[in-house]
Amino acid sequence: VQLQASGGGLVQAGDSLRLSCAASGRALRDLVMGWFRQVPGKEREFVASISRSGVNRDYSESVKGRFTQSRDNAKNTVYLQMNSLKPEDTAVYYCAAAWRPHSNVVLTTTGVYDYWGQGTLVTVSS
Repeated sequence: VQLQASGGGLVQAGDSLRLSCAASGRALRDLVMGWFRQVPGKEREFVASISRSGVNRDYSESVKGRFTQSRDNAKNTVYLQMNSLKPEDTAVYYCAAAWRPHSNVVLTTTGVYDYWGQGTLVTVSS
């Protein structure tokens, strides 16, 4: 599975961005998808996860109510809509995929994901 993340950029506090992650090599419907972020010197942290069907979603407390994850299995793409961005949201954002063809779980830890995208930088200025 190859994952291509895009949509990052430089924005001001309070602005919005939408990240996309296009998957290839395996049907998106068989993949649990997640978003993580990382700043230099810190561990990669969980942001959001969405189950295969999209019914189940989970978010970190720091983004809950501001970020929304969605998926379009027909387009093999997942999205992370980020609203009311804060300077502390500045990070490299990674999408990740886990092959779970018979499960509808969400996954919140890095170690359970099988595939990772290259990351897209989000910078929020104050």
